[in-house]
Amino acid sequence: MNRHFSEGTVFRHTGSHYMVKSKTLHKPVDCVVRGKLRLHDISTTNPVAIGDVVEFEPTNDAEGIITAVRPRRNYIIRRAANLSREAHIIAANLDCAYLIVTITHPRTAWAFIDRFLVTCEAYSVPVKLIVNKVDLCREAENEEKARFSEIYTQAGYEVMDVSAKTGFQVDRLRHDVRGKFCLFSGASGAGKSSLINALDPTLALRTGVLSTAHEKGMHTTTFYEVFELASGGAVIDSPGIKGFGLIAVDKEELYHFFPELFRAAAGCKFNPCTHTHEPQCAVRRAVEEGRVSPERYDSYLKMLQAVDGKYR
Repeated sequence: MNRHFSEGTVFRHTGSHYMVKSKTLHKPVDCVVRGKLRLHDISTTNPVAIGDVVEFEPTNDAEGIITAVRPRRNYIIRRAANLSREAHIIAANLDCAYLIVTITHPRTAWAFIDRFLVTCEAYSVPVKLIVNKVDLCREAENEEKARFSEIYTQAGYEVMDVSAKTGFQVDRLRHDVRGKFCLFSGASGAGKSSLINALDPTLALRTGVLSTAHEKGMHTTTFYEVFELASGGAVIDSPGIKGFGLIAVDKEELYHFFPELFRAAAGCKFNPCTHTHEPQCAVRRAVEEGRVSPERYDSYLKMLQAVDGKYR
């Protein structure tokens, strides 16, 4: 008997089920993973990720079995909470990852931001920083926001201020995501779902409120799903991330994933150079001269201190 296989992209992931969209089929197919694929040399909690291009075998008009995952051109991965597995792949095959951060209500930890950026650099994912809730910023927060923008623009990242509530610069962001397959990620309470609603109000995604006791976001998105925008482009809405653990990065290569450190390191006298104590280190000179921010350099040092052969 001839078996028919189709190819599609994973648009939704809930538990053990994957919603796959195929150009050759008229409607999405609810798929599960074949056991053989699930057990084959996998060191992540999820053998299939949102954004994966997969081969699947339809079992009827609405269901199918995923039999293979096509090679990924990039992906974002983090250390999983489940210690029995090494890592969790957040999303794959991205044109851009937008990290949604907030200066206030709640405040996004800069260490979290730098770990996310390092991961994007390590796995070849273009990334931009979106500062949401700028309408809530007062004088002190505006000063911090200006410093934040200065630091990360100097590092080489695009930083965009927006407000999902007032619509400030939402049109600019809508234009930026047009034609792209994107991820919106960030800590709980950063306003990812609200921002997607602002980009396309017809989606009407559920949003939450902050915990007033701890200024932390309440989870409203509980699984990963792709939403196609009426203006063009597709955005992955993702659950809020409480922590972002890096997957093994070589100690000698960590600075490669800080773009401004990597640029400066070309002038170091010694190779390899840890950029901590070596004489005639161009990175430390760049910090002294203001070409590398002390905040980012300090973030690099803290990551480096946690390394014991590999950074985890």
